[in-house]
Amino acid sequence: MPLQNHLVELERKHQALEREIQDALNHPSMDDIRLAELKRKKLQLKDQITRLKGTHAMVH
Repeated sequence: MPLQNHLVELERKHQALEREIQDALNHPSMDDIRLAELKRKKLQLKDQITRLKGTHAMVH
């Protein structure tokens, strides 16, 4: 299933961003702009995952 594989990959990237954000929060020298960018990317991935899961549910 190509859609399922795509969802798994997006979720993997989402988890990787979550780890990167947590690491950044543990380092006070982290640039606030970079942190905001990571959070924005994570939210975009979450939105994409949610949309695809909705599409997947409609198909099945």
